Amino acid sequence: MQLDEQVPSAPATAVAPAVSMKLLLRDAGIGIALVLLILFFALTTDHFLSPNNISNILTQITINLILAIGMTFVILIGGIDLSVGSMLAFCAVVGGSVLTIPDLSVFQAVSLATVAAVGTGALCGFLNGWISAFWGLPSFIVTLGMLNIARGAALQVTDARTIYSFPPSFNAFGSQMIYGVPVVFLIALALVAIAWFVLSKTVFGRLLYGIGNNEEAVRLAGHSLMTYKIAAFTIAGVLVGIAAMVYMARLNIASPIIGIGFELNAIAAVIIGGTSLSGGRGSVIGTLLGACIIGVLANGLILFGLSDFMRQLITGVVIILAVIIDKYRERITAA
Repeated sequence: MQLDEQVPSAPATAVAPAVSMKLLLRDAGIGIALVLLILFFALTTDHFLSPNNISNILTQITINLILAIGMTFVILIGGIDLSVGSMLAFCAVVGGSVLTIPDLSVFQAVSLATVAAVGTGALCGFLNGWISAFWGLPSFIVTLGMLNIARGAALQVTDARTIYSFPPSFNAFGSQMIYGVPVVFLIALALVAIAWFVLSKTVFGRLLYGIGNNEEAVRLAGHSLMTYKIAAFTIAGVLVGIAAMVYMARLNIASPIIGIGFELNAIAAVIIGGTSLSGGRGSVIGTLLGACIIGVLANGLILFGLSDFMRQLITGVVIILAVIIDKYRERITAA
């Protein structure tokens, strides 16, 4: 055998199907799982595919989806935000307090309330990012502190009372439909589209992925890690403020005790959607599918007549399975 003779490689035609199947499992697995789940409930329950039930599912998904979009930004940089549920309550009571100010027109009240709610969320998110980045603290600890701060602030602002009696036109907006699709869900889809563009088509988005993969390389390239980390948490806070306004429009109340456990649902949607907890990999489209899976699963289990305890148990199992599957996705990506 000649020294420069090479061992023949496997034919491309033989390798291509295996590679295609791996890519399909890696990138389309969440969509396939959602379709199978829908088919399962459609075949095993009577009213799952009824227009009213589909509308209910989309409405129920909305708040979690908006929170999960912001959570995607945070998790992509290798962080976590445990405070979004409490921040939702704080933003809602601040916005609700403005909405009920007398002598304001509906336009003035809604506009100022939106600025107040979104501004409150942005401030809380900024503090989460700044404290975590400036002192190099784990975001888990920082946002755990913010969870208690925001909840306490919401209770203090309202004296633990629920705010209601919002303008009727504002309340009506929360139940509006366009061709059977809730307007609030269309707002969430618009936010998904904006987030997708930012993450996939801008330098800012690519740098967030870079920080999650190798933040030292991003730093050596001359970029400020603090700036991008603060920006990611601030974006998450802004989306919490938007979610608070949508929540008030839907349920017509602003209570300091809302949002308990919402952070876990948002994290679950991101993880089920394929975003890696270690950061640097994932997409907001996956988050959309993950939120849909959680919503479809919850609705289907209700139609089965299962108790709330059993629904929590099954949802927890699904989250654990999603994390296990995520490990296999990492191996496929590495391969």
